[in-house]
Order: sequence, then C-alpha cells, then structure tokens
Amino acid sequence: MENQTKILIIDDETINLDFFDVMLSKLGFVVEKAKDGVEGLEKVKRFSPDIIIMDNIMPRMSGWELTRVLKNDPKYKEIPIVMFSALTDVKDKVAGFDLGVDDYITKPFNFSEVLARIRAVLRNRELYAQIVVRESRLSLAEELSADMKRNLSDFVKTIDELDGAVSTISSLSETIAEFKDKSKLLQEVAEKSRQVRKHVEELDARIEKTSVEWEQLKKNEIDLPQLETRIRENSVQE
Repeated sequence: MENQTKILIIDDETINLDFFDVMLSKLGFVVEKAKDGVEGLEKVKRFSPDIIIMDNIMPRMSGWELTRVLKNDPKYKEIPIVMFSALTDVKDKVAGFDLGVDDYITKPFNFSEVLARIRAVLRNRELYAQIVVRESRLSLAEELSADMKRNLSDFVKTIDELDGAVSTISSLSETIAEFKDKSKLLQEVAEKSRQVRKHVEELDARIEKTSVEWEQLKKNEIDLPQLETRIRENSVQE
C-alpha cells in the first residue's frame, strides 16, 4: 500500500499495545508502540506519526502532559491525537479537548468504534490540509494582484512623466541656447525608461516566484472528486 498511514500507540498496558499493533497492522497501517509518555515523545521524534492514539493515565508522563508538550511544539502540533481514558467526568474530557486532543474514547472501548474515530480524525485532517493549500493559493493570488496594481500605478505615473518630457522636448527650438535644456530632458527620459524597465523586471520576477510557489502548492492539492474517493475508501475496512 502506498503512503501507508503511520500510527503511534502509547499505553502502559502491554495487552492494549499488542492488540492494536496486530489489528491495525492487518488493516494496512504502520504501527509503532510506546509504553509511556516519555518513550512516546521520543517515538514521535523518530517515527513522525500521522496520528497518535494514547492512554491518559501513564507513568512518568501522562497523556495530557504529552499532549501539552506536542501542541506547544510547531514541529508536532498538527499531529492529531485520539485519547483513551477510564475517566468519565465531562470536565476531564473538556480539559483534553482544550489541550488539543482531536477525539476522546472512554474505556472500555470497542475496536470498531476506535477504528471509525481514527479514520474520522484522519479524514478531517486531510480536509483541513486541503483547505490550507487552497487558502495559500488564494493568498498568493491576492499578493500578486496587489503587487501588479502597485506596479501598474508606477508604470502609469512614469509614462505620464515620459509623455510630458517628450512634449517639452518637441516644443523646444533648435537654438544652441536651449540645447542644454534639451540634453537634460533627454537624460530624464532615459532615466524614466530605466525605471520602467526595472518595474517590469521586478514584476516579472514576482510573477515567476509566485508561479513556482503556486505549482508547488498544486502538487499537494487534490481535486474534490479524488478527495471524496479517499473519504469513501477510508470508510471501508480492508
């Protein structure tokens, strides 16, 4: 399977680790395990999981503590987290969500429910990623549009000045006394021409840079039909 989803399971109960390892591996996921929050943090750094499933109450570092560490680190804050817990108090669940937990499952759990929640979280993250890509492309388009408007304004102003200089030169007589004035105006025209060329070059460079960034974003974007297909595929167990 290409682009297999990597799942990190963090739980201090070996039976849970082994169970999820077997069940999720059979479904095509790449599974890594950790027995507590400290080991889990190290595995996050080495394994770079697509999603983390972890218990809340664990030795050395709890699930909440690990969540707080990850969500405060720009490198890992976007990794979705599904939390297990034997706690049923709504306040505890709300506290988990406030920390950045994506979903919360109370023990004892049903594997089918866990799998459905995993897929739902991954699906939501993929949708969010696509929105981010589209927003980035729109932002680039807006920036380019603003740059073009500014440059066009400069072009118009410079061209007006050039027209004025040309008109003045045309009205000058050919007397030697006015030659110096004409020479000065010619220099001004030449300078304005250089300014226009500079504006054109800057705008061309900006367009080229935006085009490269745009194409890079397109590589990470999928169209809506493809996205719908992925959602349907994720909803069916292999």
